[in-house]
Amino acid sequence: MEPLSLLKTREKTTVTRLNKNSKIFKTIIQAILDRKGENIISLDLRKIPEASADFFIVCEATSTTQIKAIADYVEDQLKKICGETPYRHEGKQAAQWVLIDYINVVVHVMHPEARNFYKLEEMWSDAVSQMHES
Repeated sequence: MEPLSLLKTREKTTVTRLNKNSKIFKTIIQAILDRKGENIISLDLRKIPEASADFFIVCEATSTTQIKAIADYVEDQLKKICGETPYRHEGKQAAQWVLIDYINVVVHVMHPEARNFYKLEEMWSDAVSQMHES
């Protein structure tokens, strides 16, 4: 455990709250659209105290190849345009549901059957949602 004197001098980290106009948010949506992701919806979780992120962005693709392509392109574009790398990503092996965690924004690229089974939009129905189309 750190002595109190060290805690006072340690730098405080700040977490930037995002909005729908942020570069990260727009870049993710555009990357999904570029790779033909379907049924794109963003869930604004900022007013939900239990939420672990500001936004969930959910989309679907009909094949594991397309799911991987969307996930890879989102990561590539965020790194190139925004200088952001994901905190972590999960599910690329099975490619039925790939989750890319950027702390304040979590991207879910799902197969339609997985999306129908887990029903994220229903689970977070208190969130303000918005559809995104090309």
